[in-house]
Amino acid sequence: MVENVIWPAYIDAALTRRKGRRVPRDDAVEEPTVEEIAKAVQQVGYDAVVERDKTYPREWEQRGRVLVKGAEDSTKNDLVQAVAAYVAILRD
Repeated sequence: MVENVIWPAYIDAALTRRKGRRVPRDDAVEEPTVEEIAKAVQQVGYDAVVERDKTYPREWEQRGRVLVKGAEDSTKNDLVQAVAAYVAILRD
């Protein structure tokens, strides 16, 4: 089973691409949480496991990460794009 990892930094609008953001700034959201990301992953149709005690290697603060299980049928980039879109929808 393939596991993809989604860090909050991937969709954080406050970060630059060099600091870890993977989506265009227009699609990113301010300060995403692992709970929002997990809900978005479930909306996309995959299982999510939240690990709160993890720290993204380029950051100092511990924000956690989300493991996505069962996403063999999509690329990581497509998955991150979809999650960012759903987090923005959940906030509206």
